[in-house]
Amino acid sequence: MENEQFNLSLRRFLKEVGISSQQEIERVVREHDLAGKGKLKVKMVLTAEGTDLKHVVDGAIELGS
Repeated sequence: MENEQFNLSLRRFLKEVGISSQQEIERVVREHDLAGKGKLKVKMVLTAEGTDLKHVVDGAIELGS
């Protein structure tokens, strides 16, 4: 079923995005000694080549006290 293949591929992509994004945020917090320094403002932008997709998610990550 094509729909099942699409769903599996999409889930793999989103898992990769989640894991790699977390690793990069942790790296930046560590390298810039940001732990315990308020909030880290973040933005994720999703685009898809050849389409008009532009999905933006803004947020803040608590860095502890």
